Amino acid sequence: MDIAVNLVESYLRLTGYLTLSEFEVQRKDKHGVFKTITDIDIMAMRMPGERVALGSHGTKDCALLLLDDPVLQLEPDCVDVIIGEVKQGSAELNPGIKDQGVLHSMLHRVAWLYDSPDLNPVVAGLQANLIHHAPARGGAGRIRTRLVAFGRSPSSDLNTISTSHVVTTLLRFFEDNEDALRPAQFRDPAPAFLRLLLKSGFEVRK
Repeated sequence: MDIAVNLVESYLRLTGYLTLSEFEVQRKDKHGVFKTITDIDIMAMRMPGERVALGSHGTKDCALLLLDDPVLQLEPDCVDVIIGEVKQGSAELNPGIKDQGVLHSMLHRVAWLYDSPDLNPVVAGLQANLIHHAPARGGAGRIRTRLVAFGRSPSSDLNTISTSHVVTTLLRFFEDNEDALRPAQFRDPAPAFLRLLLKSGFEVRK
């Protein structure tokens, strides 16, 4: 896996998202042969709720500690769906990610979330504004769907999250929660390397 994708996926998982990473979207050409339209680096979904999952008896004796990051701008009673592009250079979206067929293909993976089976308004909203709000199934809250570019950027917002922000946020999380994280095993290369640097006494700065 690309190290930048691994870093972003680890960041999203630690902030409570379920993720899919590094897969291709294909389409048949005029000769009936499947061709790859684009690669999707990351797709993530976060259900609304507390950032700390309590134990089975309502106590914190058994807890999953999650990272709270205001940059994600999570909204109450709102499912957050991210379709993302991960760059080692400048944070930017490839044209292919806004292709109507690509977006339909991606959104069908989470179509059960939406109150309406018609995904065309969501696709159109993403193509026009990079973000779309829609009612959730059964009227239980809303779904915010957005395109996000991860990479080098001077700032972070709803549609752009800088790599430097991801790194500094993970480092702060590891430092602030060392006692709780000491027995945890991080096998993914990116977060494991960051933890190794901290444990070895290095100071990681931009």
